[in-house]
Amino acid sequence: MKKIIFVFVFIFHFGSPTVFAQYVPRFGNDIQTIKQYDKIYTPPANAILFVGSSSIRVWRDLERTFADKVVLNRGIGGAVLNDMFYYFDDLITPYQPRQIVLYVGENDLVDDKSTSDTIFNKTKKLLNLIRTKLPKTPIAYISLKPSPSREKYLPKLIQANNQLRDYIKTQKDIDYIDVYSLMLTPNGKPRPELFLADQLHMNERGYAIWTKKIKPFLLKKK
Repeated sequence: MKKIIFVFVFIFHFGSPTVFAQYVPRFGNDIQTIKQYDKIYTPPANAILFVGSSSIRVWRDLERTFADKVVLNRGIGGAVLNDMFYYFDDLITPYQPRQIVLYVGENDLVDDKSTSDTIFNKTKKLLNLIRTKLPKTPIAYISLKPSPSREKYLPKLIQANNQLRDYIKTQKDIDYIDVYSLMLTPNGKPRPELFLADQLHMNERGYAIWTKKIKPFLLKKK
């Protein structure tokens, strides 16, 4: 019932029901695992919350990498933008983070019904939702990365990145972190050496680029 109420409230305040058209919850088990983990190991207060899809989820040493900042990893492998809306009050609001680092939208690229405009508009709605529920929490949005296995979607990805970059420039307390341009060859192709064998998830070299680029945007520990 709580989820149903949230969906209707979101639609009323933020726009068309197409955001949730035919949405089927997919990550109930993952969410329950996170909740059980939180009961055993109390999440740090006032942490920087990294949230989004598998590029966050499989960042195994994220907490150690940014240990001086106090961060929390709540990524969900395979998540698309609609998942973030549905599980918003499971993955984001309970932690009351001092900053949110967001990476989501890449998995939306493979949906043939998804366009750069739909990715942009859904991400914009998600950013606005964060602003509404956590108005004092700064956001750092990580650009969509150029995964070699998804090279055919680059035109859609580039356009979505450009739209989001231009929009975020107009917003207060939201940063756009461009990892995309750092993960290309001189001729504009994705760099396969930054990825695991699946050419979708990053290896240590890929995460090293992310670490160097993201770190200056993270708030200092209070």
